[in-house]
Amino acid sequence: MSKGESLLSARVQAMEESATIRMAQKSRDLAAKGVHVISLSLGEPDFDTPEFIKQAAWEALKKGNTKYTPVPGTLDLRKAICEKFRTENDLHFTPAQIVVSNGAKQSIANICMSMLNEGDEAIVLAPYWVSYVEIIKFAGGVPVILNAGIEKDFKVHPHEIAEAITPKTKMLIFSSPCNPTGSVYTFDELKAIADIVAAHGNMLIVADEIYEYINFTGKHASIGAFDHVRHLTATVNGFSKGFSMTGWRLGYMGGPDWLADACNKVQGQFTSGAASFSQEAAAVALRAPRDEAFAMRDAFLRRRNLMIDLLSDVPGLKINKPQGAFYIFPDVSAYFGTSNGNVQIHNADDFAEAMLTEAHVGTVSGSAFGADQCVRLSYAASDEDLKEAVRRIRQTLLNFK
Repeated sequence: MSKGESLLSARVQAMEESATIRMAQKSRDLAAKGVHVISLSLGEPDFDTPEFIKQAAWEALKKGNTKYTPVPGTLDLRKAICEKFRTENDLHFTPAQIVVSNGAKQSIANICMSMLNEGDEAIVLAPYWVSYVEIIKFAGGVPVILNAGIEKDFKVHPHEIAEAITPKTKMLIFSSPCNPTGSVYTFDELKAIADIVAAHGNMLIVADEIYEYINFTGKHASIGAFDHVRHLTATVNGFSKGFSMTGWRLGYMGGPDWLADACNKVQGQFTSGAASFSQEAAAVALRAPRDEAFAMRDAFLRRRNLMIDLLSDVPGLKINKPQGAFYIFPDVSAYFGTSNGNVQIHNADDFAEAMLTEAHVGTVSGSAFGADQCVRLSYAASDEDLKEAVRRIRQTLLNFK
């Protein structure tokens, strides 16, 4: 460790780098050397932001909407979010209960920093989005990981949640549709989880619904809509996935007054409000029909089916049928202990590394998501790239014995 590094805080030294960002950078580094890498590592729609949303931002800029915004977001956008929550999710908030942030990731960080004291426990349903655990630890909390494998469709059973609750439990966090698995908790499954949390009565549910519009089940269910946990739920969403607005950095949360006030306080000291013109465009997006969002969803559904067909021909991979998001999360443990004479695969990290160096396909190890037998493949890519990527993976794995 250098002299400068020794000055860093213990918490930042303990923090893991985001695996999705790290693998994307490795892919870019190889590409910079002239290698044709197909990256299936980042969770980013490959569609452009719809034109009417870009036009709304341009109109906001032209009329001079370039100044600071209120910390929790413009009133107009918070009203639009309230209406969206009411009509699409049966969630009933006032604008004072909404906090708009620089991405849903900041919304989650605001909640964790507002809620967790040193030693407080946060139950995390795994496989989980890569940043949950690091954000919880950075806020002083202790992640309690509950894992579900592919044989359970990657969904934790409610009784396991009940057994994990202790006097130190402060929070439960999960995503549905899920990143990295694409699994979707059903209405009945969410009801069972809500019953458990309501019985405990002294913990917060953090429901990450960023993939809400990329849902192949026909109906999205919000756990915060159950009456007995409305006051115990923070619902997090944003514009990155459903509206293909990743670079706009806009997310939001709706929750009880006391939590919104706390998140407002935290955000006020870290970043203040999100960009002014992007918030105006976001309000336009929420008030518009969902035609383009659903067209993207339909394209992702078609690609999911394509990927399942393609990967089914790769020996040794275990695959389920994800019901949302844009990921396939195959179990690759059949290749643990194999080698092609040059590279050995001992775990999911090695598998992801081998796919990058040997097949020139960027993936993300499942260890980053709490599932060290799997890898995440994003199908937010063209049909041609998906077909070629799976061809390369299959051809490469034939050499591992």
